[in-house]
Amino acid sequence: MTAQKGKDLLLKLHNGSGYETVAGLRSKRLAFNAETVDITDSESAGRWRELLGGAGIQRASMTASGIFKDQASDATVRSAFFAGALVEAQIVIPDFGTLAGPFQISALEYSGQHNGEVTFEIVLESGGAITFGAAA
Repeated sequence: MTAQKGKDLLLKLHNGSGYETVAGLRSKRLAFNAETVDITDSESAGRWRELLGGAGIQRASMTASGIFKDQASDATVRSAFFAGALVEAQIVIPDFGTLAGPFQISALEYSGQHNGEVTFEIVLESGGAITFGAAA
């Protein structure tokens, strides 16, 4: 596998009639986390921490920032945030596959300099099971 272009990592949100690519993203970061469940007790071998496998909560989060390039994706992001609703999202990782599932936009920030463009940053947190489909 060769190096992949960062611009090909895509975030798509379902707008009620289909998946729409969130336009204008300049940077994106996808993270997976799993909580651990500590089962260490006074009889743990050598006082080493023991963990209970498969018991922690898993989650996915995505942080993205950029500039709004079209009114449609701006409206999709904004309405999902203000509704506090879970939105079906697809995260396309080039030559790897697509992650899909319910996400909530937990943060939406706008910023801008007097001599520059308006930028935004969003944070999405998984709100249910995430599925993975390998690239064809």
